[in-house]
This record gives sequence, structure tokens and C-alpha cells, in this order.
Amino acid sequence: MDIITVQKRDAAAKAKQLRRSGLVPGNIFGGTLPESISIQIDEATARKLVRIKREGSKLRLTLDDQVIPVQIKEKTLDTLSQEIIHISFQALRADQKVNSVIHILLKNIDKVTGILERSMLEIPYASLPADMIDTITIDLEGIRTGSVLTIGDIPDLQNEKIDLQVDADSIILRISDKNRAA
Repeated sequence: MDIITVQKRDAAAKAKQLRRSGLVPGNIFGGTLPESISIQIDEATARKLVRIKREGSKLRLTLDDQVIPVQIKEKTLDTLSQEIIHISFQALRADQKVNSVIHILLKNIDKVTGILERSMLEIPYASLPADMIDTITIDLEGIRTGSVLTIGDIPDLQNEKIDLQVDADSIILRISDKNRAA
């Protein structure tokens, strides 16, 4: 799902009315756009987008005959009904750095013998759109009790094309001894 089709939203249509008719309201702003564009997305497409992509993920929107590179800037969900209330997209310019977040995914959590303490789930950064990173997966298999992983320990983040907005010594996770935590 790297490209989705959206339509311009009728300014007279109320957001609640749109949602009742199977559409999710949203907007596109920034980049080369002279002003924000109110849009609507088919609910099934929006649900798939929310399930597969995260805030900070890059994709392209087709609006009329125009393809707009964007990142998901914000998605608002009703926590009780899981209804998608609104999705905001930031238009990207190839020559302009953009603020975003890298999501940290953990693999083989079940192989950790100690207590896993997660300090950071997202890493804020800035980069040109071509250098954006959506996720980094950390494999926990073989990581010993007492290990501490910092941002500076991740090779993908030791890249001059990415401006980290946190200290490289910031702790992402720690594996503690089960006996000492009690």
C-alpha cells in the first residue's frame, strides 16, 4: 500500500456525515501545496492504511490526476469504537527536510531470558524524503541479561543523512535480571 486514491472533500459536508456514509475525512498540507486540501478516503482503504502504516510512514496519494508524495502526520482514532476520525498527511518536497519518527519493532521477544524494559518506542529525526526510515527491527535473540541498547548502537542511525533529535546515548531498551527486579 504505497499509493492510495483520495478525493477532494466537499466543504459543505460535515465530518460525522462523511463517516456515516463510509468515508474518512482528512487533509494534506505543506510541501509545495499553496494551502491545505481537505480530502476524503474510502473507509476500507483508510482501515487498511491505519493497519499497515504508521505515523511517519511515506506513501503517495492520487488526487484527481496528481500524485502527491506524503507522510502520515497524524491519525485520530476513537479508542472505544476504533472508528477512524481523521487522517492528516504532510506533503513532501524532495529538497526539503521533514521531521518524522522511526518506529522501533522488536523481534524474538519470547527469547529474552530477563525482564525487557523498553524506554523508547519511537525515535524523532529529520531527513530529506529520500532518506526517511519508517521502522527499525531489533532482533532480541541472543541478547544477554544486563544488556543495554542505545540509539548510538543502531547502525542504521549512524548516518549523516539523518538528523537525530535525541541524544545518541538515549536508551532504547534494557534487559534486566529477573531476580534483581523483584
